[in-house]
Amino acid sequence: MAKKKTLGFALGAGGSRGVAHIGFLKAMEEANIKPDFITGSSMGSVVGAGYAAGVTTEEMYKAVRKLRLLDLITPVSFRGGLFDTKKIRKLLERYFGNPDFSELKIPFRCVAVDMIEQKIVEFSEGKVIDGVIASSSIPAVFKPTERDGMRLIDGGILERVPYLQLKGMGADVVVCVDVLGRRSTKEKMPSALGVLLETIDLMDNYRTAKRKEENAAVIDFWLEPELGDMSQYSLKRMDFAYEKGYELGVKHAKEIKKALKR
Repeated sequence: MAKKKTLGFALGAGGSRGVAHIGFLKAMEEANIKPDFITGSSMGSVVGAGYAAGVTTEEMYKAVRKLRLLDLITPVSFRGGLFDTKKIRKLLERYFGNPDFSELKIPFRCVAVDMIEQKIVEFSEGKVIDGVIASSSIPAVFKPTERDGMRLIDGGILERVPYLQLKGMGADVVVCVDVLGRRSTKEKMPSALGVLLETIDLMDNYRTAKRKEENAAVIDFWLEPELGDMSQYSLKRMDFAYEKGYELGVKHAKEIKKALKR
């Protein structure tokens, strides 16, 4: 008998646009497609960890719909960031406890970036929430996580969609969900901060496209929900992001099933 192929979902960074991951996972459930492995970066790590811990898509969607900015931040005077991560930790613990990676229902890994060694750090052991917080600590906004001689920040800085880690876990079929996609500059000249943010997007687009090209043999599906100009820093369009993620999953469910049978 032919060995059953294993399936992995790599959920990418993207702030509030990452709510599309929840819609995508809901569509996969309805199509009876279950991942054997999950990886996540930044917001993708939050959704991926919750799903791997057994939080349902309904529970996650309900949680993000009532989320408010003050649920996440408290002004602090720390060096390295405007806010600490205590509220985020409490929020995550409320929804999926404080499990070790070994206790998850689905094998999961997430990535962060070590500023000192300037490299990607993969989390696969210890407390899941420690890894998720490091993976989703937006530079300068949240204080970096200091651990084992490392200064850890948002995984999306160097690894927007962690598909190589997924392959390393043993996934035969790799499905990448990139909620950021290729962002373009606005026609009207933005503010100074807007130019800075668009420049960061430009660099991120270039690096992600280059790495995607170099590792094309690893990637079976690269999927991008149609989120238009939705800001990843706004909490106003959660329903829109969810719906577009759901549409993406519905659109590609048959192809993914077919790939598992080849």
